[in-house]
Amino acid sequence: MATIGNGSATADWPGRYFHIDQILDKPGPRTDPGFSAGAEARFKLSFRKPFIVWKVEVKAFLRDQAKILVIGAGGLGCEILANLALTGFKDIHVIDMDTIDISNLNRQFLFRSKDVGKSKANVAAEFIMKRVPGVKVTPYFGKIQDKDDDYYMQFHLVICGLDSVEARRWINATLVNLVDPENPESLKPLIDGGTEGFKGQARVILPTITSCYECSLDMLNKQTVFPICTIANTPRLPEHCIEWASVLEWPRIYGDKKMDTDNPDHISWLYKTASARAKEFNIEGVTWSLTQGVVKNIIPAIASTNAIIAAACCNEAFKIATSSAACLNNYFMLIGTDSVYSYTFEHEKRSDCPVCGGESLDFPISRDLTVEELIEMLTEKQDIQIKKPSLSAPTKQIYFQAPPQLEQATRPNLEKKVSELIPEGGEITVTASTLPFSLSLNVIYT
Repeated sequence: MATIGNGSATADWPGRYFHIDQILDKPGPRTDPGFSAGAEARFKLSFRKPFIVWKVEVKAFLRDQAKILVIGAGGLGCEILANLALTGFKDIHVIDMDTIDISNLNRQFLFRSKDVGKSKANVAAEFIMKRVPGVKVTPYFGKIQDKDDDYYMQFHLVICGLDSVEARRWINATLVNLVDPENPESLKPLIDGGTEGFKGQARVILPTITSCYECSLDMLNKQTVFPICTIANTPRLPEHCIEWASVLEWPRIYGDKKMDTDNPDHISWLYKTASARAKEFNIEGVTWSLTQGVVKNIIPAIASTNAIIAAACCNEAFKIATSSAACLNNYFMLIGTDSVYSYTFEHEKRSDCPVCGGESLDFPISRDLTVEELIEMLTEKQDIQIKKPSLSAPTKQIYFQAPPQLEQATRPNLEKKVSELIPEGGEITVTASTLPFSLSLNVIYT
């Protein structure tokens, strides 16, 4: 990017996108057959073939017509926003529900000390528009769940730079549900990036065509959130005792006072309380460091990893938007813990995926399994991982987490065996308030 003496971007420098233009001026060895260098083209996705059908000028499309949504304006999102603007995308939207903390400043380079406490989305948008004139960045300070289907239908591409599995699952299901086979423009490619220390991943999801995020849920590390019924009544792990102290005992004693996980006195109280709970149930392993790890859910962030993964995501966005090269099919992994190693592979669709599949999931369980134990299993099982699931059958309500009246009415079922409520081969529908889809279980007793 060209700059003038005071460090601001030169608005009318004609060569700003010179290197990008070279890619679009002539076809390359991996160019999609639909690509016409320098020709008139239009952005339109084909269901039979996930590439572009051209009708307006490629460069004009990139700068003036593509509408891109970036979800997350943190370490990864800052890099993605800058890359998109400097690649030539002119209409960018960004969503983030967080405010800027002083601990963000070492790697989230769009923010300064004066921005602490402000909305990440708003500050990032202002910074990008100031440094890259001609680019419009529209921020939204809030949750992705605040927006409806019409909002997401306006975009050509969605890029995620999230640190939340639940948020990824939500946007993935939302974009899959948008797809209408009669309307090719309803297919919104989802590019997802994620980092953890020196490791990272980037993937391209073409809803209903490729494997979706839910299909690969079993690849994730086991979540550290535990069901309330377990931590309240039958703790078995040191983590259960720590969660009990932080989720149940703290509000009981301190009411509305918010716990500060950076306060040593608060951590000390949690450690002592959890240790006493563990001793009561003959559980070993509650330590100071484990207490910190459970309540703070610490995930290391490294700026260089963010930069690499953001570059991979934006590279895929550019390829999808221009057909100048084949897009990733469909998973890229970076491992930099010992050296630099990358691996790409195609993750296959699951026929029993609750989001993009159409089949019920065969679910073998013991005849002695209680409803409470089934809920715990659904929470902890790697390929399901549903927090606070509610259960129902075609003709009865098994257990509902909310509203309070239904929870109270169905609570007695928690102690009953599933086999008392559901016959062999019967179907259980699993829902959760945090996810816009339901899971169908075909019960098989063992």
